Amino acid sequence: MSPEIIEIKKRNYSEQRSPTLNTVLMVEDTLSKAGEVLTIGKLKRLLPKQVMHQTLMAIIDYLEYSGKIAVHEDKVLWAFKPQSKLKTMRGLTVR
Repeated sequence: MSPEIIEIKKRNYSEQRSPTLNTVLMVEDTLSKAGEVLTIGKLKRLLPKQVMHQTLMAIIDYLEYSGKIAVHEDKVLWAFKPQSKLKTMRGLTVR
């Protein structure tokens, strides 16, 4: 089996924005609760705080790379379903 090559999108912005963890979590939360395909514009309107376009696109690229969202053209869909093996293990206590 040959290794899969993963290519991260390189955006050509004059100044690349680095999102904070709080901003990434805010976007994740908004997408996961939306329950529908969103355009980038609609996502921006649903976010509780304004996010610069470059920052939002960096987050979108990260979430797509990590497999949490599916992106097609300018539409985004939350696709992540956490699988907790801890819930299915017998005799294990989580504190």
